[in-house]
Formats: sequence, C-alpha cells, structure tokens
Amino acid sequence: MTSISVRVPDEIKKKMKKLSHINWSEELREIILKIIYQEENKNIAKALLANEELRKDAPSQWDSTELIRYWRDNRYGYSSD
Repeated sequence: MTSISVRVPDEIKKKMKKLSHINWSEELREIILKIIYQEENKNIAKALLANEELRKDAPSQWDSTELIRYWRDNRYGYSSD
C-alpha cells in the first residue's frame, strides 16, 4: 500500500488530536474513494448524454447491419454480392 501526506493547519491538527477515537486515515480513504466514484460516474453520465444526442439525430429506421457489411467487405477488398 502506498502512503500519501496531507498538510493541515495546526488548528485542525489539534482538533483531530482531540478526536483520537477517529481513524483519520480510514476516513480520508473513504472520502477519496467517494470522490473517485463520483468523478467516474460523471464521465459515464457525460458519455450517456453524448450517446443520446447522437441517437436523437440519427434516422429512426436506420439499420446498421448494411453499413457494417459494407465496411467489412471493403476492408478485405471483396464484396459479398
């Protein structure tokens, strides 16, 4: 496990010492994980919104299989026709 250092003002350190029953390392780990989780979910949410915007602009009856077949055939230099 890796260690990191956190600087806090002397006044906060004194207050933390008075609350010595709290495992400050564990509390900070949980906060860090919560922030990471929130940021990762933000990225997922942005991707979903972008996907919905693209889908909204796409033709409603568009069939992707024809396009996929076209590109697969042309990638290998032959046609399935």
